[in-house]
Amino acid sequence: MSWGIELWDQFDNLEKHTQWGIDILEKYIKFVKERTEIELSYAKQLRNLSKKYQPKKNSKEEEEYRYTACKAFLSTLNEMNDYAGQHEVISENMTSQIIVELARYVQELKQERKSHFHDGRKAQQHIETCWKQLESSKRRFERDCKEADRAQQYFEKMDADINVTKADVEKARQQAQTRHQMAEDSKADYSSVLQKFNHEQHEYYHTHIPNIFQKIQEMEERRIVRIGESVKTYAELDRQVIPIIGKCLDGIVKAAESIDPKNDSQLVVEAYKSGFEPPGDIEFEDYTQPMKRTVSDNSLSNSRGEGKSELKFGGKSKGKLWPFIKKNKLSLKLGATPEDFSNLPPEQRRKKLQQKVDELNKEIQKEMDQRDAITKMKDVYLKNPQMGDPGSLDHKLAEVSQNIEKLRLEAQKFEAWLAEVEGRLPARSDQARRQSGMYETQNAPSVNNCAQDRESPDGSYTEEQSQESEVKVLATDFDDEFDDEEPLPAIGTCKALYTFEGQNEGTISVVEGETLYVIEEDKGDGWTRIRRNEDEEGYVPTSYVEVYLDKNAKGAKTYI
Repeated sequence: MSWGIELWDQFDNLEKHTQWGIDILEKYIKFVKERTEIELSYAKQLRNLSKKYQPKKNSKEEEEYRYTACKAFLSTLNEMNDYAGQHEVISENMTSQIIVELARYVQELKQERKSHFHDGRKAQQHIETCWKQLESSKRRFERDCKEADRAQQYFEKMDADINVTKADVEKARQQAQTRHQMAEDSKADYSSVLQKFNHEQHEYYHTHIPNIFQKIQEMEERRIVRIGESVKTYAELDRQVIPIIGKCLDGIVKAAESIDPKNDSQLVVEAYKSGFEPPGDIEFEDYTQPMKRTVSDNSLSNSRGEGKSELKFGGKSKGKLWPFIKKNKLSLKLGATPEDFSNLPPEQRRKKLQQKVDELNKEIQKEMDQRDAITKMKDVYLKNPQMGDPGSLDHKLAEVSQNIEKLRLEAQKFEAWLAEVEGRLPARSDQARRQSGMYETQNAPSVNNCAQDRESPDGSYTEEQSQESEVKVLATDFDDEFDDEEPLPAIGTCKALYTFEGQNEGTISVVEGETLYVIEEDKGDGWTRIRRNEDEEGYVPTSYVEVYLDKNAKGAKTYI
């Protein structure tokens, strides 16, 4: 099958068909280009999505990613980022291996097509010229033949006429011979041109046009093959990234399989464990026997009449809190956090202090490494003065040494607090359980307002001068009333769960297991007022004692 033979007379249709083929190729290039744009846009959206849900640095979200479920989610985000990268690879490869290559090929194809059809038009023009020459020779031969016939007829007429002179007859005869000779020459020329035309026509239809059309056919078939190869490449470029995309998906599956609910539950324990022991059993109080309560050190409450007067006094002093308690509230409102983390439960405080000690030790090690590097550099300068002045490093060395000393003092301070906390915490065992949810909810304010390990109240926090003056005035008035007026009645008893050293003004020290009297329950600030005897009373953290209130005492709350 050859276009030169089968389509010898379809020059114009072949020209249109080959142009259509180029248009199809350019349409395919446009399709692939739009696909690459979609891939880039998809990759960009995936990257933005992954970035959007990445945990922010130095935020609470970073702490959440300790849990295996959150780690799996983070791995998913990272894998999706790699997944987006593969779509970018697809776009890049399609651009370089398909779009660029086909665009260059289209330009070459257009030039080749133009050359072939130029040759075809040139052959057409040549055969048309030959045809015109043949037509011209044919018309001249026809004209000469007619002229020769007319000249012959005129000669015969003159020769038959007796009135015509011999000279005229001779002239007519010569004219007829000349015309006849011209006709013969035209005939010979026409014959020659005809033979030439037939030869050219044969060459045109059997040699030139078939060759040109064959080249056009080969060109068109190469175009078709090239489209097929490009379509195959299009699929292969997608197939090449499938293994890597599969690895990304396998990574997501692996991350999902690494989720450990038990481990996450343990992390919750470590994050929120307070270190307190659960409250003990509440003793049974027998109300079947009438009880006579008198005002004494051993009584739990006074008589009803005395209780009213004492409660009135308690109401009077209710608004006069100890200075350190007021300052603690103010500091918490202002968002201040104690340096020793004393606002946290023992276990959480221990973890925070340990973390702080570890951070300080790392900073100390970093400074020590820097000091060693400066020392080595100074030794090099001493041995080779031309490299630098050793004295120029003394200031930097002194600065680093000073930083190390500051960090060590800071570390020692936190280590002392850590040792103090670890000494107070009860022995931990596998059977030790966390404080119950009811107990945590009941004592939540006390945990946040605990200030037993702080320095003196006046040095721990800062506030506006007016507030501080007001607190001092209240403290002075309260001290006077506390000394002058009668003691408050006991409204219950309490048992010390932990040892507490009352170093601040208004607090009292207790020993683990000691039983004391409760004279004022927690008002929401995390402190309970207790009494050991008539001369010793003060505040202790509510979370450090287990309170048993007298149900008959006025205003007492019942704990079940």
